[in-house]
Amino acid sequence: MSNGDKDNHVVWHQSLIRKEDRQKQHGHKSLMIWFTGLSGSGKSTIANALQHELYKKGVSVYLLDGDNLRHGINRNLSFSEEDRKENIRRTAEIGKLFVEAGIVVLAALISPFEVDRINARSLFVPDEFIEVYIKCSLQECEQRDPKGLYKKARKGEIQQFTGIDQPYEEPKDPEVIIDTDKLSIKESVEILSSYLVSKVRLMENTKE
Repeated sequence: MSNGDKDNHVVWHQSLIRKEDRQKQHGHKSLMIWFTGLSGSGKSTIANALQHELYKKGVSVYLLDGDNLRHGINRNLSFSEEDRKENIRRTAEIGKLFVEAGIVVLAALISPFEVDRINARSLFVPDEFIEVYIKCSLQECEQRDPKGLYKKARKGEIQQFTGIDQPYEEPKDPEVIIDTDKLSIKESVEILSSYLVSKVRLMENTKE
């Protein structure tokens, strides 16, 4: 069956339960919060800490971590530019399902290319996608190197490593910028929590 035939025969089946119904059941709005930044910048650490903070406030929340996804649904993908695009596409589609289910979903991936992040955003209505740029200098990320990946990349043991032999395109207009050269994890989470309350009113109807 060709793609054209597939498009002619696959029809969207409408659910009797709307996204708004699920949000009401959870007691809060559902969102995709997309963390992007260099390896070692602190994406996963901050996203995980924010997840814990939201959970304590009664928010139904789940974290999609890039490394964890590559142990499962994305395990067949390499780090080539083409496979990175597919990695982002799959993660965004999964995130969309979470948002439709009324859940706040966080995604922490390097996601180095602007066009892929734009494509991810396009799956959501404007107020349901928040891009968080975890900004950190390459020098600082290399100094931290929590997984030893920069050292391997410099030795040529890892190819197509972002920041070394593959570019990272900084977000042009993210909703939030967190500079982890200067901010602690606690300060970063406080900034993000304040943003979600004041700008998105994420927790105004959460359960006590």
